[in-house]
Amino acid sequence: MSLVDADLAIRAAQAGAEVVRSHHGTAVARFAKSGGDFATTADVEAEQAILGVLRSARPDDAVLAEESGRSGSGGNGRVWLVDPLCGTLNFAVHTTLVSVNVALRVGAQVVVAAAVDPFTQEVFWTDGTDARVRHAGADEQLTPSAASGLVDVNLDPPYPNERVFRAVRLLAHGRFVERFRPRVVSTTLALTWVAAGRRAAYVTDGRLRDNVHFAAGIALCEAAGCVVTGLDGQPWASGLGGLVAAADAPTHADLLTLIAEQGESA
Repeated sequence: MSLVDADLAIRAAQAGAEVVRSHHGTAVARFAKSGGDFATTADVEAEQAILGVLRSARPDDAVLAEESGRSGSGGNGRVWLVDPLCGTLNFAVHTTLVSVNVALRVGAQVVVAAAVDPFTQEVFWTDGTDARVRHAGADEQLTPSAASGLVDVNLDPPYPNERVFRAVRLLAHGRFVERFRPRVVSTTLALTWVAAGRRAAYVTDGRLRDNVHFAAGIALCEAAGCVVTGLDGQPWASGLGGLVAAADAPTHADLLTLIAEQGESA
């Protein structure tokens, strides 16, 4: 069933990605949300396309989607987590660093996920066991690597742990710049790059349980064999929260040490 569900996640994410791609370069309307955030026509229409695929195939499943919220009973314990356009601000200014994310949670576990880059048309996917990237119809295993030394850091609010951690302080740490080179992509596409060996790590603050932005990327990193925890080294859905997803254990340990030093000096 996981492989069948993975195929469905891929089809749904690709349907959303096609919509996003069709709106690129156009003057999309913006719809205000809370906290200064906004959605665009592309977000809304991509979500509708994704939900159409999911509801047609799995009418009894629940959906938690970025723009329309929760729908469906979910009495069977299955919930689809949908982020139709991660990187909306990038997209609104005609920057192509975005992703379309679809994941399935059964009980407490995300069992399949797909994240599509609408512009390279790469499909990063997992059936909960393997993690692969599909391009031009061919699948390749995702292989994490810290060789680049590149670490993506999310600078966007909210900052629930700002007393003990702020991303800007991490970037300013002398040993961080000695060991790594920072990048700020401002989309969870960066998590797929950690799984694929294109980034050494990704760091963000935030409460991530059932977070539609992060569910697919976290599942991909875990299936690829990355080291994934919260900011305090505990399971990412517990403790302090936040996320450190690293290609290997030494990189993860180095980042946790740098993060812990912020708390010691707070």
